[in-house]
Amino acid sequence: MQTSTTTYLAFLTSLVGAIALAPIANAQAMPKTDGIPVAQTQTEAPKAEALQPAQPAVAQTDTLPESEEAPAQVASPIQILAPTAQTTGEKTTNLVVQYGAGETVTVKVNGAAIDPTTPTQTQTNPDGSTTQVWYNLPLKMGENTLTVESATGASVSTKLRVKELAARIIFVPTGNPQIPADGRSTLKIEGLILDDEGKELAQDAIVTLTASAGEFIGADQDKDRPGFQVVARNGKFTADLRSTLQAQKVRIRAAVELKETKTLQPGEGVPPAGPVRERFNESSEQRPPTQPPLLNPDVSPTVPFETRDGVYPLADTVRELEAYTQIDFITDLRQPIVSGSINIRIGERGTDFYSSFRDFLDPDLLDDGFGVDFSTAVFATGRVGSWLLTGAFNNQRPLNQVCDGTTRLFRDPQFCDQVYPVYGDSSTTDYLTPSIDSVYFRMERTSPVAGAGTDYFMWGDYSTAELTAPSQFFTATNRQLHGFKGNYNLGPLQITALYANNLEGFQRDVVAPNGTSGYYFLSRRLLIGGSEVVTIETEELNRPGTVVEVKQLYRNADYEIDYDRGTILFRRPVLRTEFDLFGRTLVRRIVVTYQYEGDGGGNLYAGRLQYNFSREFGKESWIGATYLNQDQGDQTFELYGADVWVPLGEKGRFLAEIARSNNDSVFRGNIQGTAIRAEIFGPLFTDSVFGRAYYRTVDENFANNATFIFTPGQTRYGAEVVAKVTPTTQLQFQFDREENFGIATQVNTNPVDLFNPNPGPVPGQRVDNDVTTFRAGVVQKLGAAALSVDYVNRSRNDDATDQLDEDSQQIVSRLDLPITNQLTFRAQNEINLGGDEDPLYPDRTTVGLDWAVYPGVTLRVAQQFISSTSQFDSNSITSLDVLMDHQLDENTTMTGRYSILNGVSGFTSQGAIGLNHRIRLTPGLKLNLAYERIFGDIFAYTTAGQQFAQPYAVGQSSASLGVTEGDSYAVGLEYTDDPKFKASARVEYRTSEISDSLVISAAAAGKITPALTGLVRYQQANFANQLIQDEGLGDTINLKVGLAYRDPNNDKFNALLRYEFRQNPSTLPEDILTFSGTGSEVHLFAIEALYAPNYRWEFYAKYALRDTKSYLADDLIGKNSISLTQLRASYRFAYRWDAAIEARWISQSFVGFDEFGFVTEIGYYVTPNLRLAAGYSFGKAQDDDFGDRNRGGLYVNLSLKLSDLFGFGLQPTAPPQQQESKPDPQPIANSPEEPQAMLTPEAKEVSHSTEMAPHAEVASPTHATSATSTVEGGQP
Repeated sequence: MQTSTTTYLAFLTSLVGAIALAPIANAQAMPKTDGIPVAQTQTEAPKAEALQPAQPAVAQTDTLPESEEAPAQVASPIQILAPTAQTTGEKTTNLVVQYGAGETVTVKVNGAAIDPTTPTQTQTNPDGSTTQVWYNLPLKMGENTLTVESATGASVSTKLRVKELAARIIFVPTGNPQIPADGRSTLKIEGLILDDEGKELAQDAIVTLTASAGEFIGADQDKDRPGFQVVARNGKFTADLRSTLQAQKVRIRAAVELKETKTLQPGEGVPPAGPVRERFNESSEQRPPTQPPLLNPDVSPTVPFETRDGVYPLADTVRELEAYTQIDFITDLRQPIVSGSINIRIGERGTDFYSSFRDFLDPDLLDDGFGVDFSTAVFATGRVGSWLLTGAFNNQRPLNQVCDGTTRLFRDPQFCDQVYPVYGDSSTTDYLTPSIDSVYFRMERTSPVAGAGTDYFMWGDYSTAELTAPSQFFTATNRQLHGFKGNYNLGPLQITALYANNLEGFQRDVVAPNGTSGYYFLSRRLLIGGSEVVTIETEELNRPGTVVEVKQLYRNADYEIDYDRGTILFRRPVLRTEFDLFGRTLVRRIVVTYQYEGDGGGNLYAGRLQYNFSREFGKESWIGATYLNQDQGDQTFELYGADVWVPLGEKGRFLAEIARSNNDSVFRGNIQGTAIRAEIFGPLFTDSVFGRAYYRTVDENFANNATFIFTPGQTRYGAEVVAKVTPTTQLQFQFDREENFGIATQVNTNPVDLFNPNPGPVPGQRVDNDVTTFRAGVVQKLGAAALSVDYVNRSRNDDATDQLDEDSQQIVSRLDLPITNQLTFRAQNEINLGGDEDPLYPDRTTVGLDWAVYPGVTLRVAQQFISSTSQFDSNSITSLDVLMDHQLDENTTMTGRYSILNGVSGFTSQGAIGLNHRIRLTPGLKLNLAYERIFGDIFAYTTAGQQFAQPYAVGQSSASLGVTEGDSYAVGLEYTDDPKFKASARVEYRTSEISDSLVISAAAAGKITPALTGLVRYQQANFANQLIQDEGLGDTINLKVGLAYRDPNNDKFNALLRYEFRQNPSTLPEDILTFSGTGSEVHLFAIEALYAPNYRWEFYAKYALRDTKSYLADDLIGKNSISLTQLRASYRFAYRWDAAIEARWISQSFVGFDEFGFVTEIGYYVTPNLRLAAGYSFGKAQDDDFGDRNRGGLYVNLSLKLSDLFGFGLQPTAPPQQQESKPDPQPIANSPEEPQAMLTPEAKEVSHSTEMAPHAEVASPTHATSATSTVEGGQP
């Protein structure tokens, strides 16, 4: 079976250079870890036999060194030592023959002499006999005879039978599948690869492991591949998974590529397993419940996360073996700890030098005289009975506020937090208390109900995962909120309740990509940080709303977002179209839901009751009911419904859902609507017949902007059957009916209206059409190739416009032809019979080529020619893209894999360098390619209405989006092989008849010297939305350069330097309408240094300058410049005493503003945690326009560090951390008598830091104690 996907022949010559690199990339020497060979080629693997030569291979006959021990005496002049008569699944073998001194022999396979260039080696034994090995002798399917003849006429033979082995992969229980969610506990994962007789395969193979959470530790056998690779030796594999800090269920997947075999070279050890096929009648192969198989190209999946590359259950072979299992990270009931500070200051109001810059010399505070200021920041966590309590409080600012003063949902590392990779360790930071206000609280436990997950009650930031069950589509809600959330299990009943009090305006935008990575503008500005949910949804070009794939993206790893401008820049190009294995032309949509700054004050209430009939992994079943109410003053939204999910055997399933909404529409007033769907599929009486039936209807008034794409005003129902009549023949039949009765989006060409967004689409004309489709086809295997022919009959009726009235008959033929192990040619032809052309399915011819450049990574080139119809002009589409196996998106090891001297935290490094999908050219060097050409615009009248050009479609109006013409190119390189240096660069270019655009992204980071680290990053891009990209607005450019000096041998002096250049950082689409400016430039420079000659003295200095130039018109330029100068010196004396002096100067010379600040302080430590200080603070502001102000005065400050409080902090110190160990190649099962060993594994990880409370400083200029504490990961 070939591991390839649909690609096409056009522009094949552009691949010649890349293909020429394949032998170089795939013929690298086998890396070894602990003596385990790792497969890196994809050729068919021979079987290892009895003799393993001691020296590397040579091209032809060579002489091996003499053996130290004599073998047993030869019983006959010629003897075949290996192979013995057996049945094998491999198409090559190694022949080992022993013959007498002076003899010459010839070898025949099935009566034909072998190729004289076959690699061979000889060895002369002490008794004079000779042992000779021939490598990789080819075998045919069925019976094979290997014959060895001597010159004297003696001969000997052996027989091998080659057949396709049926194999399966299973997980082996190793004890308690639960470990504490403490960030350091590990669980051993073990599994087996078995043949059709249930025996462990004798060969080695590479197993790819992925997990939905946690991190695999130890030696990754192939770091260039997605996922975590381990070697299965003699059919057994093992790995260690380390827990996270969040209690949750974790799904683990193990996969073995069926084609991934290693050619045995002379002198190498045991090869991986040969080609095998998956056994579908084994319960050990469990697919996740969210991915049932898809059958026919004209039937859309009704579960939102189904993928179009699902496996036919009747297929003769599949791409890989796979198995799933589930474990639990349970609540870590650790000993209590507390960290934080309490600070009391008595002094003049408005003169607190260490408070926020906004409050210093605030005119509203200067006249208040003396006052008492109280500030505190506290974090605490620990066991309370059988529950874990985690809480944080800061009375001065929101917990999520970051260094630039902004507050966003789910605070995560940004570049202002970590600019320089100079920390010198491999610690990571986890934010345990996310909250956009000053309080976070969570009580949680692992539910005593088996398989129920976690019970918890919390206040803070949260997602709505409990409202996105696999059975939910119309009732699903996928949002990021703040407020109260509770989840509790009572036996089989799961109860979830939500309350959110931070609601601002809510918007849903759908953007058509243009083949580049951005910038993609959203319809709103001033977004609420962290509230966005970004997905790439793929749907059929000819049937809008027929979603075949949904993939959620994540900030930093997949994209970066500017919340002020409302722009998104992706880490890789987003092509407009895609070709799938079933021959459909698909289009991609960028779907973004988010909150934006509005009137505020809205509330949301939601709840869900779910009764679970079964919680067994792979056999889950339930019935649920959901309710949601959102109140935002003038607009209210109500959604409620019920859903059911029931498995039918191992491969079947029944699901159903009903939903009803009540919505206040801006254009249509209060409207109510209902949506219903139901589906059943599974084997029909026998495994050779598979059926599916479905029904789905959505009222035109139904609304839900927090779920996936659907088309209001549409009903679809149908059925299909697939039957395997012979081992090589498959028949398929399908009936589908679609009725459209909704209201299309009004076609709008007024720029003012397009850039003045509304919460929902402007209603246009009503549609009234239907189409009935009947399809019958046959798939025939012809050796390694596959040929299919389908007859399609479509009957249409359009009562609204008469544009979709034609009936048609069509023949669709497809050919999949493997050329080599890595190359597969594909072709498809769609032709309408007679004189009737279907308006939405024109004659099309598609050719392509798939190149499996590396396991899990495919380079696809495709060309499609489209004839004209009443709705389509003649067109052509060309694409070249790099695709990654969708099953590998659960990779959890990516963040820790690329680090500079273990000094870059994963996600920050990933965002800075731009790691993404890639082709491996050589170890550490990857290539990323993309090309797409669309000859003409595609704006058709579809069953959902007229498509037209628009920058974004709001609400559920994505059916009105079309595809624009143009060519887009992308080439990227990435280097990560050197641990001291890594870099990436990508160039994208788009050209069309109207305008061109360029995207450049480049970055590098590394050690210039042992003490000097450098980081540089450059980005340049323009608008990528339809209608905006052609208006000639200037590019947005960002350049960042950073240098950090830190001598690892002498830490007395440290310095940081930073330079940034920004061009047009504030350009908006609205500038097209207002002509408010032609651009701007910003330069930012900063340098700071810290010098501590000894433990008593410390000196600090910083200087920063920002220069801004705005081009308001050709002859009108605005300039501004602001600078910051800061100096500090501190001295410690007499053990308990310290003194400090600090000053700063902020100047804006262009507007005549200067502000000075000065403070001096002396402090005394009453106890190690209690500090009493007194000082004098002074400030002065000079402003040419608003006058001068100044104020100064004495103050007294009392600071208390919360430590050892009420018994907290008395737990013993964690033991020293050990280095990571490499996984034992021989799995060792845990003793059944020692299940608790799972709960206290030996520490194998590097240090893990946890940020417990956002920066709450103690008022000490000398060494301010922060409530941000770093502790060793794990339970003390």
